Amino acid sequence: MCVCKSNCINYSGEKNRVSKAVVLLSGGLDSATTLAIANNEGYECYALSVNYHQRHIAELKAAKKIASQFKVKDHKTVEMDLSWMLTSALTNPDLKVPTELTPHIPITYV
Repeated sequence: MCVCKSNCINYSGEKNRVSKAVVLLSGGLDSATTLAIANNEGYECYALSVNYHQRHIAELKAAKKIASQFKVKDHKTVEMDLSWMLTSALTNPDLKVPTELTPHIPITYV
């Protein structure tokens, strides 16, 4: 097993191919940081976002901007129906988005 950096020569004598990474990019801080780390470590990055018809579509706009800034190889957004998950204020239009902090998992969690 080769344990050296990605620019080493593998056992067959061929130079290793560029490693690829798929990052699930929501547009939030955690996934943006994950993309930054993968990019910084030399991975050829691809981004995948999910449109679950959330109230705050700004997340998907942010994901598109972040993917562009990091020059990902490709960024795809897939549609996913999460309407069955009516316990989140982000997917259930009948629930109000809370404005105050609580000690519990917020109803905006998906």
